[in-house]
Amino acid sequence: MGRMTDSFAQASGADRLLVFSIPSRHARGRVVRLEGVLGAILSAHDYPPPIARMLSEALTVTALVGALLKDEGSQLTMQAEADRGPVRLLVCDWRDGELRGYAEFSPEELAATGQSPRLEDLFCDGRLVVTFEMPTRRERYQGIVPLEGHSLCDALENYFARSEQVPTLLRVAVDLDGGQPIAGGLLLQHVAEGEEGGERLHARVARPEWEHVAIMGSSISAEELTDRSLSLETISWRLFHEDGDIRVMPGASIRRGCRCSIAHFDEVLARFPKEDRREMADENGIIRVDCAFCSRQFAIQD
Repeated sequence: MGRMTDSFAQASGADRLLVFSIPSRHARGRVVRLEGVLGAILSAHDYPPPIARMLSEALTVTALVGALLKDEGSQLTMQAEADRGPVRLLVCDWRDGELRGYAEFSPEELAATGQSPRLEDLFCDGRLVVTFEMPTRRERYQGIVPLEGHSLCDALENYFARSEQVPTLLRVAVDLDGGQPIAGGLLLQHVAEGEEGGERLHARVARPEWEHVAIMGSSISAEELTDRSLSLETISWRLFHEDGDIRVMPGASIRRGCRCSIAHFDEVLARFPKEDRREMADENGIIRVDCAFCSRQFAIQD
């Protein structure tokens, strides 16, 4: 029988991560549950249910993968895009516990897909672009894979398999029917011996324990991931209590992270030539900037 080793006894609430590792299986994991943050992000736009569900899944996955980055100021951006189809762009990013995201879609084309569209119905011949930026190390790298599979989880697992050669399991559940939206997610990865807890994403080829970890992780139900009465610690314990010590530590508290401000847009507009800014401005010399993430408008005096 295993035991849970941690410095963190209270139950994990919504809008935070739990980080754990299973040394005997050379695996690490993240569990997350989004509630208030998710509701705030979705409320910025009047998303129909298929788009709200897909964006909720994307935000959950972005939090799970973004939490792998340890250096302050590091950022993960996950962007799903297509040249045709109901959804042309979905983008989420994570930086230091701040999460944001939005989707651009055609209501007319979406209506033609029915009540339960598949990923391939929403993104026709789409692609997933995953970008990691670590400014303190002056590192930035990007991977692009086709949007294949039944969900964004499938597409991201494909990214890790192709671009990182890291065995990865992702499970996400979304419940939009109970009033307050809620989403939960689990990420499991093989970690090469000696890398436990590290930020490095690449792992060696030998991974004899991974099949067991993946089978146990796949047994998690959607109801467990979105059950408000079930702590994140309990989820990790249920899955892996027979595998020896489970090393648990609190992850980041998650906040809605829109970084829009007049100062930010002033800085962005300053990069444009004066002639371009003049064309953007109205008759009073005001440039109006919309933030797609939070649906706010800023009036900038040129």
